[in-house]
Amino acid sequence: MDLTTLNQEQLAAVRHADGPLLLLAGAGSGKTRVITFRIGYLIRQRGVLPAQLLAVTFTNKAAKEMKERVEELVGKRQCRGMIISTFHSLCVRILKEDIERLGYKKNFSIYGTADQVRLIKDLMQAVNVDGKKYDAERIQWMISDAKNRLIPPESYTVRYQDEYEYLAAEVYPKYQKALKAFNAIDFDDIIMLTVRLFREHPDVLEKYQQRFRYLMVDEYQDTNAAQYLLLRSLAGERRNLCVVGDDDQSIYGWRGADLGNILDFEKDFPGAAVIRLEQNYRSTGNILAAANAVIGNNRQRKEKALWTSGDKGRPIELVRCMDEEDEARVVMERIHAERFRHELQYREFAILYRTNVQSRAFEEQLRYENIPYVLIGGQQFFDRKEVKDAVAYLKVLVNRRDEVNLLRILNYPKRGIGETTADRLIRASAEGERPLWEVLCAAGEIEDLGEKAQEAVSGFVALMERYAQRFARTPNLADTAREFFAEIKLEDEIYRGTDDPKKARRRVENLEEVVNAMASYLEREEKPSLSGFLEKVSLLDEDRPDRDSKEKKLERDAVTLMSLHSSKGLEYPVVFMVGMEEEFLPHKNVLNQGADVEEERRLCYVGITRAQRQLVLTGAAQRKKYGQLQPRIPSRFLQEIPGELLDSQTSEGRPPASEEEQETMANNFFSGIRAMLGD
Repeated sequence: MDLTTLNQEQLAAVRHADGPLLLLAGAGSGKTRVITFRIGYLIRQRGVLPAQLLAVTFTNKAAKEMKERVEELVGKRQCRGMIISTFHSLCVRILKEDIERLGYKKNFSIYGTADQVRLIKDLMQAVNVDGKKYDAERIQWMISDAKNRLIPPESYTVRYQDEYEYLAAEVYPKYQKALKAFNAIDFDDIIMLTVRLFREHPDVLEKYQQRFRYLMVDEYQDTNAAQYLLLRSLAGERRNLCVVGDDDQSIYGWRGADLGNILDFEKDFPGAAVIRLEQNYRSTGNILAAANAVIGNNRQRKEKALWTSGDKGRPIELVRCMDEEDEARVVMERIHAERFRHELQYREFAILYRTNVQSRAFEEQLRYENIPYVLIGGQQFFDRKEVKDAVAYLKVLVNRRDEVNLLRILNYPKRGIGETTADRLIRASAEGERPLWEVLCAAGEIEDLGEKAQEAVSGFVALMERYAQRFARTPNLADTAREFFAEIKLEDEIYRGTDDPKKARRRVENLEEVVNAMASYLEREEKPSLSGFLEKVSLLDEDRPDRDSKEKKLERDAVTLMSLHSSKGLEYPVVFMVGMEEEFLPHKNVLNQGADVEEERRLCYVGITRAQRQLVLTGAAQRKKYGQLQPRIPSRFLQEIPGELLDSQTSEGRPPASEEEQETMANNFFSGIRAMLGD
């Protein structure tokens, strides 16, 4: 291993011996490089067995990239047995071995958000709550938030006297009981149940503490309470825990991330070594100076400042536009000019905004200018109805007690099991306190079920049992799935239920991609199984076939449009941060709630540090709201950037309706600029 390519701080981090280590890795400071070199150093120089190493991160893409880099450093053979995975993949692996200790069977199902919401809606109806009046997704979010804070149903309390909290308190215990009855867990259970397994069965915890002697965690600032306790448990008395993160890039508080985990690391692990990675290898000096100036206004942070050995680069452009259309036009002009001047490709430009609704004007202008673009965000592949229907069948083949998915497919495509028949079957299941599948298998015993309905149910049961056996026996899951979908006529049902032929074709192609995903899974797995494939699907694995996934989109030669949240971890030669106004950044929800704007400032910092060579900040003097133009106030974060770093300009926007209106707007606009720059 050639360690001469590392700077002094990186080298110290790689060579750190035993004990807790906090790496404060600023944006663009090469943190992934440090983690991979540290893993390689432990294997090559310290003689640590690969199986004793555990590296955890948040996305499958990051885990895959890290694993590939380590294999390049030390060779594939030397990496056998090493685990580099996401939190959820790690915990599924643990639960697969020992979940029976908690009263579940090993072939448990993992419910995604849509399945969770559907079950919650059913439970709301069971407690006589109007599902149309109350938002089941909000209840699901509240239960998810409780699980991320490790609050079980019996400990859930109403804190704010909110009617939704009262409803969540009533539904949560029933929801958890129903999940267990279906031998299913949801995404949040994956970590919560693992923590519970460790707490209730110390021998299981000791097994993993003995196995994983060195732990490394990426993006530590994004961990929640459950993830923190999981890591602390695994670290045990050895405390060989190396965490890498940047408190200045903690932007997921709304998702449960606890900034205190990284800020209090030295309190939680006394004697921890702290190394700051402040040398930036991404951006110019001016961009870093602006980022440091903005984030320096936050009080809840570890002191650090990014620097570069490179040049200062061009000034940061601040362009104030007349309205949203003028703003979009200004951005297009800059794209054309930069491409011509510096021979850039379209993929080297990014337009970043605080909220997705801001993309409209830019999309329209990009289409008008015939500039290719990709929009990051929107519905994911496995959330699409036709895909969820196909996957629901596969889930039931693996776990016949998965009643949410069983009810989803019972009469889809239609097979003579209508609502009346389904209602009788569900009633028989409830009255006899028997699983629904058991009732289906004995449909002939239900007296008020007609002969045709009994035949339809028996045919469905026979079909599912036959294919369950085939999937268990065959090594070629993809071919079997293709035959299965053809026999149940899913494709025919899509064409029958979709008015637009083009849309129907796209939906059928999505169905085909499920089979393609299975084929890809077969190529990568030594011991493939249907349950293993479904596990990958539930964990949103990188193997998903979504041709419109974020990774696939970013490969195209096209301008990228995305939210500031989505931009984290990415970098572009030219970045446009648009809508730099109060109520956009910081967001109006934060301002209306009187909340601390520090997370919004961190979001601004993340956006600034995406830029490598050129950063353009734009805002509008007015915007349409319900069809009426309203004046806008420049973002307070602009005022925090030193004036000498900025090249402030006004656009040549279209004039307003009258000269008087134009003069008033110009005065307001320039006074805002002057106030920001302190002139």
